[in-house]
Amino acid sequence: MTYTNLPSLIEALRREGELTVIEAPVDPVLELAEIHRRVIDDGGPALLFTNVKGSAFPVVTNLFGTIKRVNLAFGTRPEELMKRVVGAVDKLLPPKPAALWGERDMLWDLMKVGLRRVPASRAPIRAHHLDRDPLAGLPAITSWQEDGGPFVTLPLVYTEHPQHQKQHNLGMYRMQVFDASTTGMHWQIQKGGGFHHHEAELRGEALPVSVFLGGPPALIASAIAPVPEHLPELLLASLIVGGKLPVTDNPHSAHPMPAEAEFVLSGKVPPHVRRLEGPFGDHFGYYSLAHEFPVFEVGHLWHRRNAIYPATIVGKPRQEDYYLGDFLQRLLSPAFPMVMPAVKELWTYAETGFHSLAAAVVRESYSREALVSAFRILGEGQLSLTKFLMLTDQPVELVHFPQLLEAVLARFDPHTDLFVFDKTSHDTLDYTGGKLNHGSKAVMLGVGEPRRELPAVYDEGAIEEVGRIEVYCRGCLVVSGAAYTEEPELAQRLVQRLCARGTAWPLVILADEAGVAGDQTAFLWTVFTRFNPADDIYAEAVLAKHHVGYALPLVIDARMKPGYPDELIPDPAVTALVDRRWKEYFA
Repeated sequence: MTYTNLPSLIEALRREGELTVIEAPVDPVLELAEIHRRVIDDGGPALLFTNVKGSAFPVVTNLFGTIKRVNLAFGTRPEELMKRVVGAVDKLLPPKPAALWGERDMLWDLMKVGLRRVPASRAPIRAHHLDRDPLAGLPAITSWQEDGGPFVTLPLVYTEHPQHQKQHNLGMYRMQVFDASTTGMHWQIQKGGGFHHHEAELRGEALPVSVFLGGPPALIASAIAPVPEHLPELLLASLIVGGKLPVTDNPHSAHPMPAEAEFVLSGKVPPHVRRLEGPFGDHFGYYSLAHEFPVFEVGHLWHRRNAIYPATIVGKPRQEDYYLGDFLQRLLSPAFPMVMPAVKELWTYAETGFHSLAAAVVRESYSREALVSAFRILGEGQLSLTKFLMLTDQPVELVHFPQLLEAVLARFDPHTDLFVFDKTSHDTLDYTGGKLNHGSKAVMLGVGEPRRELPAVYDEGAIEEVGRIEVYCRGCLVVSGAAYTEEPELAQRLVQRLCARGTAWPLVILADEAGVAGDQTAFLWTVFTRFNPADDIYAEAVLAKHHVGYALPLVIDARMKPGYPDELIPDPAVTALVDRRWKEYFA
């Protein structure tokens, strides 16, 4: 079944036993978020808070916090249709009557994609309108104690190109609530709304902005989907819904409003105005720091009768974004070979905040073709923010990272197959480069026949200055020693000691806690959010013809470094409060 609005999804979750209603009074400042985190950690249900302090609106969270609920929200039809579309391309180009007839069911489905205008009388979003202090009653959530304030965490931000209105963007950019009519607009680099604002600033114009809250679950999915810049997200939402998306006119804006949205905010982002935004506990599992960002001036708020405010809480993986990201990658992965023909499979890892690590299975029909694929991936939209990219030509399941890593390490030639590029762009939320939006990248190839047998059991004895040694997978060790602040040169000394003994282990991770080797989520989050390739990859190296050739082993220093933001840890006073009230919430 396809859900065309938030109430229908909530009702379905209720019927399936996937929703818990919390009627006890709950504070949106820290308390609600702590309840949510405990429930999602336990794989628990969606939560509907009906008594949120300071607001007349209920709050729903954890809508997509399990694979089951994601599948319930979206069903299998979108993935099946995408696979059919990709599979039919060769048949339909050039179009022939017999081929068109053979794919008539699919073509009929595609003809349903688009927007459908409905009058105000048939648009639930037009039920109520506010133009004075429009944000005053919204139950925006404060998730972490060091956050700069309350944030709107599931905003669907709609913008249009200042010159080409048919080019729209629907993205999810957090919004810090400053007062009853103003928020921040956290437009990061490589985000479509930010491109539109840049163009408007060049013209000295304010950019009209609409923000949708709720509506069909497909709107949320399409807003975070890593689609090419000029692919309209509203049409992707229509494809996921399986029918034309109903929209209605906004009397105060030229932007369409989803007829079934819970709330719509409309206003403008003026040119050349910035305000300090943050800190904010983000999906990397750390606080992103305070920086200057554009300001959204909200003029109008529309909401439906009995509106429900959707929210999410982000933090260390796994959170809701993990499950949504998994769905979107499954949905869009069949299309990657159409855009990049030599890329057979592509995966970004939610456990690392997505942009920190990506991997691909690629074609290697001639020597170094894999490197061509690497450059293609790193030049594609938001994939250009990838920090560490691993490629192989072996048919591995990328979602299972040990399988990928073993395939690469067995085939990796350190003299030719590691490339580190300094002074490149980083994701705005990645602070390992030492400067906002700046850092480095690495590409690691492992193609062809195996070059080495990977060890599976560590039997090489103690290592000086190393307190604990654990095996993550064949060929990869995780070791721990002194903190970086105490021994910043430990990684370099570790390389020297391992080379001297002729270790059989090609990759060694130096971490604060070697125990992360026991779990894929903990390993990926710890390692790939705590190192910058140009600073923290260590190996013996030789420079020849402008190419750096390395010798094994590689050591990655994934310890916490000075200047990294704090890890997200709940406030003890809030955890104690939630402990005391736990039975009251679920009475």
